[in-house]
Amino acid sequence: MAEKQRTIGKSVSLSGPGLHTGVNVTLTLNAAEENSGFRFRRVDLEGQPVVRALVDHVVYTQRGTVLQEGEAKVSTIEHCLAALRGLGVDNCLIDVTGPEAPILDGSSKFFVEAILSAGFVEQTADREYFEVREKMMVEDPETGSYIIALPDNHFSAQVMISFDKSLLLANQFATLESLDDFAREISPCRTFVFLHELEPLLKNNLIKGGDLDNAIIIIDRPVEQDELDRLATLFNKPKVEVKPTGILNNLELHYTNEPARHKLLDVIGDLTLCGSPVKGRIIASKPGHKINAEFTKLLRKEIRKRQLKIDAPYYDPNKEPIFDVNQIKKMLPHRYPFLLIDKVISLEEKTIVGIKNVTANEPFFTGHFPEEPVMPGVLLVEAMAQCGGILVLSQLEDPHTYSTYFLKQDNIKFRKKVVPGDTVIFKLEMMTEIRRGVANMKGLAFVGDTIVAEGEFMAQIAKNKE
Repeated sequence: MAEKQRTIGKSVSLSGPGLHTGVNVTLTLNAAEENSGFRFRRVDLEGQPVVRALVDHVVYTQRGTVLQEGEAKVSTIEHCLAALRGLGVDNCLIDVTGPEAPILDGSSKFFVEAILSAGFVEQTADREYFEVREKMMVEDPETGSYIIALPDNHFSAQVMISFDKSLLLANQFATLESLDDFAREISPCRTFVFLHELEPLLKNNLIKGGDLDNAIIIIDRPVEQDELDRLATLFNKPKVEVKPTGILNNLELHYTNEPARHKLLDVIGDLTLCGSPVKGRIIASKPGHKINAEFTKLLRKEIRKRQLKIDAPYYDPNKEPIFDVNQIKKMLPHRYPFLLIDKVISLEEKTIVGIKNVTANEPFFTGHFPEEPVMPGVLLVEAMAQCGGILVLSQLEDPHTYSTYFLKQDNIKFRKKVVPGDTVIFKLEMMTEIRRGVANMKGLAFVGDTIVAEGEFMAQIAKNKE
């Protein structure tokens, strides 16, 4: 059964200073129509311009991800996007009253709480995943950073970080096996900053909204008490000191590996900008917003490539089929040499994918171009029809007591020869609802990524005679 897209149940707002500007900002999450994705609307600007949350619009990646479309800009959006993706939201219109999202406590925790309080609404459109089919990788030789995506049937991620100058961060590792665990295991984890980075950031007019409550301060060099006193004055604190773990005493760590978990949070937020939820295993070593954006561009490029052509269904021969040939025989009345579907690998309410392995031993090759065997086009059409018959019959309570008889075939096209050794993948999709026992379907036949045949079919479902 296909998963449906979903949005949030009602509007919900969060307020606080932006990390870099220090300006108080209100961010409001609103329900959005299906297939609209995530969009930021600058309600403080004339015309309320919208910035789509896509990597195409990333313009800056230092200390956060910045999007810009036209004159409208919005920054530090990764924590909000991670919360939306982590909770399985597909469509959301995000109003902001300033140029950046509120930093809150430096994590996704409060975004998650707001989304959960808003609730969810299931929509009618199917959720479309980007499925990783082969290893994908981006690396930065200068920093030693890399991100890899490997095929998997759901999203998971693991992150490794290493900072030579920090005892706490010499080597840290974090993993997330399922987005079901995001809210509990990852969302509360706060951003971190090294002590040596604070003053340059302040001198460059950054982190005006930073304080000792929304970041873990990592001590990466010896520090005297007078410098700690100066930091206390900067951040309006009575006193700060260094803990034995090598961080300031501004907060307690939620986890010993909280920094690595926060980097994983950032990866999820930045990967959201590819425009689709991902099925695949992500492995990131020393990630940051820059390499996250580069990797997301790679995903986005592949998504566009697939959208430009009709995508062949993915076939994993190691995966257990939905129906094997013996189960198919219980639904279809066909037998050798006329049973033309070997197995069914995918079955949903309106679509089916079936497989035919074409061998040199097929009986029709002895008389059909015997010197240069070619599978007859009419048999490709028959195989598509049989696959469509399984789709229709599988929805009946006693499929073996019914048969499908095809009434009409339209727009039949043959694009390429099918020869011994080919594996033909058939995809049939309902064009309309079944009415009065009549089904209308569109069929495609692929060898590899190439369409070899296609057509439209009308079939009548009839009860077998006793």
